Amino acid sequence: MLQWYGDVLGLHSGPRPDFPFAGAWLYAGEVAVIHLIDIGCLPAISSDASLRLEHFSLAATGIEAFEARLAASRTHYQRIALADGGLVQLHMRDPDGNHLHLDFATAPCSAVA
Repeated sequence: MLQWYGDVLGLHSGPRPDFPFAGAWLYAGEVAVIHLIDIGCLPAISSDASLRLEHFSLAATGIEAFEARLAASRTHYQRIALADGGLVQLHMRDPDGNHLHLDFATAPCSAVA
């Protein structure tokens, strides 16, 4: 998992509190953006221990370079252009099958007066 998030998303492992369970915090620059934990080490939070996260997303820049990185890593993805939202989304799955997408703005943001 750590290698995939590093190779494909360009994230790196960084400082993490000394929790009593295994895991890693992944950083974009100096900001922790993804927290991975080994759920096999944790007691169930509720009586229904099945996970239900459908997907998560991150904002990104440099879509051409990122698509080249996906191709080089042979990561299957789907490209969706949102006509009314000014975004292009690249949807993929990590090695555990988690669905994620990166959102790339198609038009520069305008300043609000």
